[in-house]
Amino acid sequence: MRRRRALAFAGWLATAVLATLVGVAAIRLVGESITGTPGGVHSQRDVERALASPHASTAAPGGSPSTGPGGPSATASPGAGARRAFATAGGSAVAECAPGGVRLVSWAPAQGYRVGDADQGPDDDVEVTFVGSDGEHELKLRCVAGEPVAVADD
Repeated sequence: MRRRRALAFAGWLATAVLATLVGVAAIRLVGESITGTPGGVHSQRDVERALASPHASTAAPGGSPSTGPGGPSATASPGAGARRAFATAGGSAVAECAPGGVRLVSWAPAQGYRVGDADQGPDDDVEVTFVGSDGEHELKLRCVAGEPVAVADD
C-alpha cells in the first residue's frame, strides 16, 4: 500500500512539474502579445536617450505641436521619411511617414499608465491611447508634407 501511495505521489508531482514547465514555456513563447505592446516596452531612460540623440532636434518644423497642458510635443529628424517622437503625460510614441501613410514605429506608456489602444497603421492616421489614474491621453498622428504631425481628435 505504501508503494502505491509513493508511486501516486511521484506521478502527481511529475505531472505538476511538467504542467508548470509547459505553462512557463507558453508564456515565454507568447510573451510580447501578452503585454499588448508590439515592438516591446521601452523604459523612460530609453525614450529619453532616443529623444536626446543627435538626430533629434528640439523643435519640429513649423513649431512643436501641442494640444494644451500635457498635450503632445514632438521632436524630429531632418530628411525625407523622417521619424518623429511625440510625448504626452501618458506616454510617448515614434511615428514615420511611409508610402502607405503614417505608421507607429514604437510606443511606450509612462510610469503609472498602460496602453489602452493602439492603431499601428500604416494608414491615413494612427493613434495610441495611454490610460492612467488621471484619465486618458491620446496621440493621433497624420502625415503632412511627408512628416508625421499630431492632430486634434475628430
